Amino acid sequence: MYKNKEKTYGQEQPVKVAVVQMTCEMGEKEKNVQKTIDRISEAASNGAKLVVLPEMITSGYIFNTRDEIAEMAERIPGGDTVHKWEALAREKDVYIVAGIPEEDGGKFYNSAVLVGPDGFIGKFRKMHLWDEDKVWYEPGDLGIPVFHTPIGRIAILICYDMWFFEMWRIAAMKGADIVCVPTNWVKLKTLPENVQTVAPYMAMVAANTNCMFVACADRVGYERGITFPGRSLIVGPVGFPSAGPASGTEEDILYHVCNMSDARKYNWTTHNVLFRDRRTDYYDSMLGSAEEKHPF
Repeated sequence: MYKNKEKTYGQEQPVKVAVVQMTCEMGEKEKNVQKTIDRISEAASNGAKLVVLPEMITSGYIFNTRDEIAEMAERIPGGDTVHKWEALAREKDVYIVAGIPEEDGGKFYNSAVLVGPDGFIGKFRKMHLWDEDKVWYEPGDLGIPVFHTPIGRIAILICYDMWFFEMWRIAAMKGADIVCVPTNWVKLKTLPENVQTVAPYMAMVAANTNCMFVACADRVGYERGITFPGRSLIVGPVGFPSAGPASGTEEDILYHVCNMSDARKYNWTTHNVLFRDRRTDYYDSMLGSAEEKHPF
């Protein structure tokens, strides 16, 4: 018998999400991977069910040569790091999204992996390559997958992908409840010191205009001339941060209990249903909607 005989709203599908803001050391894969294990374990001990880590967190980001990437890159699945994350996900009963350089047939990709208590679930390859990404990596060729899991429907974007509204909308139209963003935002000198990056604002707008949760995990620290500005955050479908933005300099883990069913409440007013109100008579599959598989 259920103890509560009354309907309780807002508890349909609660999932505690953690975003890990951390540093890593260029080329120190073993140390970096162990640090991810420690941070994931800490988040799980605090009740997190979904843990998001930054982009390229096993290796560092600013490479000098192709040989440096070759030393860091792994097969996905099948690589040693993914095996370790799979084992940890089983042990801690969590889902993990983390960025890692991928090798496939002699080609390299800036990728992110999703693993859970039952093992490998899927991967995403960064589609929009930033600056010297274009020197080292192939453009992502897996599209925008949405992974259906027991805790919700999960999509992944990586860093510069955020700047392309089509990415968010296609993920939303394919039913994503949450978009996880492993990222290495860079500090821009043209912005005020208290801002450093516009990315958190973009995450807020994307969450609101697509009725979804967004969890961004950024790095902090300095690497080969680049400063990473932190500001990790978790945003709900209303478009306002539920956790963060975090510090611009300190490591941290942010938490928020996301009721994933809130991402499925498309009726904003009596007369407005977000996705129904789209004017597809004027914008059609040429803008990416050919991938749409929305469940409503």
